[in-house]
Amino acid sequence: MNFTLHQLKVFLKICEKESITKASEELHLTQPAVSIQLKNLQDQFPIPLTEVVGRRLYITDFGKEIATVADRILNEVDAINYKMLSYGGQLAGRLKISVVSTGKYVMPYFLSAFMRENPGVDLVMDVTNKSRVVESLEQNEVDFALVSVLPAHLDLETVDLMSNILYLVGNPNYFDEVRVDNKTGQISTPLIFREEGSATRAAMENYLTQFGIEVGKRVELTSNEAVKQAVLAGLGCSIMPLIGIKNELLKGDLQIFDMKNLPITTMWNVVWLRAKKHSPVALAFLDFLENEKSQIIGRDFKWLKSYVQK
Repeated sequence: MNFTLHQLKVFLKICEKESITKASEELHLTQPAVSIQLKNLQDQFPIPLTEVVGRRLYITDFGKEIATVADRILNEVDAINYKMLSYGGQLAGRLKISVVSTGKYVMPYFLSAFMRENPGVDLVMDVTNKSRVVESLEQNEVDFALVSVLPAHLDLETVDLMSNILYLVGNPNYFDEVRVDNKTGQISTPLIFREEGSATRAAMENYLTQFGIEVGKRVELTSNEAVKQAVLAGLGCSIMPLIGIKNELLKGDLQIFDMKNLPITTMWNVVWLRAKKHSPVALAFLDFLENEKSQIIGRDFKWLKSYVQK
């Protein structure tokens, strides 16, 4: 056997994505380079690691077993590197965070300075849907998660990060205004919703229910980015977090429509299991948030103030 750590790393990414194309994108390598690494690793085993069925790549049972061992090997290599850095006086280790999809507009601002100050720290940030974020907490797979609605069934510790402000927005090229009919209570435009389980969806439906607003035509999409593109295209309007549409508002591609009892304001929370035993890296990140949070909000998110009604 003469496999390399690089081959194992590439193979793990292929197993994770079940796609050479997606693995190459994640690793910032060309597809041929990833294919060569897979072939070089495969040549050392008489049993297939992968198979292609109907143009789709599958990991064989043997490949899954090799991936499990490869993951352990790479984790041990990381541990050696972290120990070396720690003996040199550097903070070293891995910080793992799970973030709901809209949180990708928030969390990087609270990580960038911390990562620059601690080059021995490796960051793993999974941007996904709320269900997967909650699952990662339940399975103790991450140090922290970023959510705007706390999962009620989990015993969590929390840090309030910053406000999440939601307004009704639309493309002014398609909609001059959005009204609610006083007789029927029905809103005058199609409304675009996130999928069931989304915190944005919950906030939107709570608002409509609380104030007796009926929806005529509904459209449901499964990501904040998909909702934004649909609103830009004039498919309808939506109640959206301002944090994800800064550029579109500044360029005039999207417009806030005045509606009674808006905006909705929730809170972004960094959360973790109460029983979690934090690593030195995780504890250092909590200290960083406590000391730097206000400065980061004041510097990077001051633009939000101009959209908040006094």
